[in-house]
Parts: sequence; C-alpha cells; structure tokens
Amino acid sequence: MTAESRNATIRRRTFLAGAAATTVGVVKPSLARGTSANSRVTLGLIGCGGRGNWIANLFTKTDRYRFVALADYFQDRVDAVGNRLEVDPAHRYTTLSGYKRLLDQKLDAVVIETPPYFHPEQAAAAVAAGKHVFVAKPIAVDVPGCMSMGESGKRASAEKLVFLVDFQTRAHALYREAARRIHAGDLGKISCAECHYPWAGGGKGSPAANPEDGLRKWYQTLELCGDVIVEQDIHALDVATWFLDAAPVQATGTGGRPLREFGDFWDHFSVIYKFPGDVVLTHTSVKAIPGCRDEIRCRVFGGGGMAHSDYFGDVWIRGNKPFEGGTLGNLYTDGTLTNIEEFYAAVTEEKCDNPTVAPSVRSNLTAVLGREAAYRHDTVTWNEIVEADVKLEADLRGLKT
Repeated sequence: MTAESRNATIRRRTFLAGAAATTVGVVKPSLARGTSANSRVTLGLIGCGGRGNWIANLFTKTDRYRFVALADYFQDRVDAVGNRLEVDPAHRYTTLSGYKRLLDQKLDAVVIETPPYFHPEQAAAAVAAGKHVFVAKPIAVDVPGCMSMGESGKRASAEKLVFLVDFQTRAHALYREAARRIHAGDLGKISCAECHYPWAGGGKGSPAANPEDGLRKWYQTLELCGDVIVEQDIHALDVATWFLDAAPVQATGTGGRPLREFGDFWDHFSVIYKFPGDVVLTHTSVKAIPGCRDEIRCRVFGGGGMAHSDYFGDVWIRGNKPFEGGTLGNLYTDGTLTNIEEFYAAVTEEKCDNPTVAPSVRSNLTAVLGREAAYRHDTVTWNEIVEADVKLEADLRGLKT
C-alpha cells in the first residue's frame, strides 16, 4: 500500500489504551548508545521514495527523532527529502550501496523503506553496524530473506538493539484485544478462518523503459516485490496467522494475471491454507479493479463465536463472549504512529526482546508459501519451501553500484 493511494493525513493523536506504555513518562534516564533521554534519537533513512518520504514526516512530527543521513538510489529522492528535513548534503548517499556509507555515520537507528528485496541485506548490515532498526513490511521476498531477518532480529536482541517491523494492525488496541481474547479461548474450538484483500489499486502503470526506471517501478518485478500476495496481502495474512497463533502446514493455490499488460506480477490469488488441528484458512486477493471497495479483512470462526476485523473498518467478536470492539479510523497513519512511539520507548527503555520479528517471519513465510502453491497450481507444504530455500535473484544490471 502506498502513501499516495491512502492519501493519509499526518497528525498526532492520543493513542488508545494498548499504546499507553509508549508515553514519555516511562522513559528511563538513559538511551541505548549513550543518548540523553531528553535528546532526539538520531536516524538514517534508507529509501526516500513514496513511503520513505511520508513516514519521515511522522518521525519528525513526534519531536523525538532527528534525521541526520539519507540513502536512496536516486539523487532526486534524497535531495527532495534532504532539503525538507535539512539534512547535510554531505550525508545524502546514492547508488545501490549508498546505505553502507550511511551506516558508517554516527547515528542511533535506521528506518528501512526500500523495496522488500533489499530489506534482509540492509537490516543485517544495520545490526552489524550497531544501529537500531525500524523496517517496513514485508520483511523479505523469499525464504532465505525471511530466515535472514529472523537471525538479524535475534542478533539485535543479543547486541541490545531494537528491531521493529512496522505492521499497523498489530499496533492497534482493538486488534490487540481481539487477538488476546481469541488466544484466551473466547471463540471456543477454532473451526476455520477467512481473509481477503480486494484493492482498486495495485499498479498497472506503464512498462519500465530501462533498468533505472524499473527500479522506480519495482512493484512490477517479482524479485523486488515478491508479487502482490507478499507485498500487499501480507497485511491480511499477518492478521490471520496472528489470530490463529500458528503457521500453516500446507497451502493449495491458484491465480493468474489476465489483467496485467506487463511486468511479472499477478492480479489475483486464491489460496487454501491448512493449519494444525485441521483448521482451514481461505485467502483471496484481487488487485487493480476500478470501483473495488478496499478491504483487508480477516474472520475467525469457532464453536463459541466469530471474530471480525477490517483494516478500513472495524474489529469485533460476536458469540458466547462478545467484544463490542469499535471503528479503527485511519489505521494506516495511526498504527504507524504507534509503532514510531513504541520504537522510541523500546530504544530509551533498552527493551530489546523485539517481539515483532518472529510473527513477521511467520506471516511472510505464509505469504511465500501461498505464492509458490499458486504458481504451481498445486499443494505445497511449509517444510517443502523451507527446505528448498529458494532465493529470488533480482537483475540489477545497468544500475549504479
């Protein structure tokens, strides 16, 4: 989901109860890496495109952060963000390896907003350089990338570094309460679940004219984005695996791209996942359909009731133990703001257990499993894809290294 497509309004707001622990009052007198608790956390932004530019505003408006370095392949992007944030031109880095020069600078943390293909390498380098990490979803496009991110999260914890994956749903109090109740057994024995993500957007655009244009239009390239089931549907699948609190055993899938005129990504997926205990999750995805109502919905059904959630709507539980829930509002912005606040609290409190990493690996692998099952129009098991460990290799020829 792009910032433009959501037309998100940037604003500060009072967070719901689930975010209360992020307030300044809980900050200890010292920051990891020796920064005063009353000082801003110094940041480097890796990826200055649409979402990178958008999220930089949210960080700066909290008055808790200061960007001191930027990296992006494209000079126009680092300059656009750098001029607005008043970042020294000497600390604006370009080309594919620009992030390495950024990591050589004195700063506390990095925000990674590049195409997903680059996340594992950049996150691992950031942790090795002793930086806290705030990274966008999805965390990777393939199994090796997911495993690498899992290891980076573990290494970050061992090195007393914070590593946070920015899923907005997991940051919202209503989602958190629904998950807590489901895990406590309020739905009884779980029977099945469903999730879907129809979207009017999805990027038809125009074909890439050259390698650099292809990097700007990375969403069209499988290796860079992971296809829509990984890059977009991860939102729905992350909620499903969170509510079910498990990884799938296998997936049977299909789909295609009859509406795509170019690129190598699909416009629809249909996947049936089987979870432990014979729990079945059905997932459907349709993209780039004019007039389509955007939904990122997940429902879970059990012997005692059902749970409902929609990223653009509301969250509730009905049945023997109902939860009234409520309407979410602008989750795209609000969830990100909560994560930004909680990232600050974790850094200043030196809370380095990094609880967002393992669930992100699980849901990302779930999306990869569904993609592979759909590509084969067959049934594929979790163990098969993990053991195969297939890496997607992007063609970066013609780009400045």
